[in-house]
Amino acid sequence: MRPLGFGVESGPEPGEAVPSPAQIRDIRTADDDTFRLVTDLMSGCGMRNGEALAVNINTIVADDVHRITGHVNQTTKTHAPLKHRKAGDYRDIPLLTRIRNSVESYTDTHGTVDGYLLRHPRDLSRPMPNRHIANQWKQIKNNRLVQIPQGMAVYGLRHFFASNCLSHNLPITDVAEWMGHRNIDITFKIYRHLMPGSIGRATQVLDLGLAA
Repeated sequence: MRPLGFGVESGPEPGEAVPSPAQIRDIRTADDDTFRLVTDLMSGCGMRNGEALAVNINTIVADDVHRITGHVNQTTKTHAPLKHRKAGDYRDIPLLTRIRNSVESYTDTHGTVDGYLLRHPRDLSRPMPNRHIANQWKQIKNNRLVQIPQGMAVYGLRHFFASNCLSHNLPITDVAEWMGHRNIDITFKIYRHLMPGSIGRATQVLDLGLAA
């Protein structure tokens, strides 16, 4: 197997709603264990919807590393390699302690099938379909039991991961790789407005240099 730094990105545009940490805490508990796990994987690991649905306990390769090897194809509703990539390609992403605990808790409660955690609610031989999470999201929004930013889609959970990384000054090159973007320009275009302002810091540093 060989590592995969970049993949194909689609969907998000600059300015899409990003939930706050408090909103993430409310959203993740707004439905069942399945929805909570998907929320944790997307907001805590930056997975795409289909990648979260294909999570496998055997792809935790270290206490702090999860290896994404595939996704649930929205059209075929089957497990498939990462988008537009060959079988065996993968990318490694940070695995937070809380997210690892969430995965292990779900496994202890619900078990796995060939290592896969999320299964079709009516047929355990099949993967969890994308529409199941979409329907849960729609119901949560319609019930208005938790505060969700105006215009936020499920993909906003993934935006939270990128925002969290960049606001803590993690290198954008690493974030691009973890997100599976095909190049850093995509990451910069989508998330530039979420990065800490650099002009003010540059002014302070350069002023100090001139005063020396």
